[in-house]
Amino acid sequence: MRIVSDKMPKVDVASILTTSEIDAIHEFMHHYPHARAASLDALKIVQKRNGWVDDAQVNAIANLLDIPVTDMDGVATFFNRIYRQPVGRHVILLCDSVACYLTGYEALSAALRLHLGIDYGQTTPDGRFTLLPICCLGNCDKGPAVLIGEDTYGPIQPTEVAQLLELYA
Repeated sequence: MRIVSDKMPKVDVASILTTSEIDAIHEFMHHYPHARAASLDALKIVQKRNGWVDDAQVNAIANLLDIPVTDMDGVATFFNRIYRQPVGRHVILLCDSVACYLTGYEALSAALRLHLGIDYGQTTPDGRFTLLPICCLGNCDKGPAVLIGEDTYGPIQPTEVAQLLELYA
């Protein structure tokens, strides 16, 4: 369990975030009437570097936006596409909504887990894939559906798993 405090220890933002990240965050801040509104954009910018956002980066973003760390952590933990721990190079999000469930989610889930040798929330030993469930991909007419990176696929049959994953070296 992480304990996050409202006290915002001042950090040297430049020692945690890159100059280009700071510049990009400042650019987003100018698009909004309040810096706080740039929170999600700032997290996405920082996540691009390593694929996830650590506690020091959340603290640095909070300092940069001049908002409490608890508020920034709340945004970071609310959105399921902001990753707070290391993930594989390719994150596979398998839709488990009712529509996908009715069109073959269980068989696709089993095939993915078997092929990857991991369960939900785990990363393959080579760091290539992380498998996560997601409540909806908005691809209900093409279920079961998966999102790999920014690519949505569906309907996907269990027999197509190996071929699909080979697209992501």
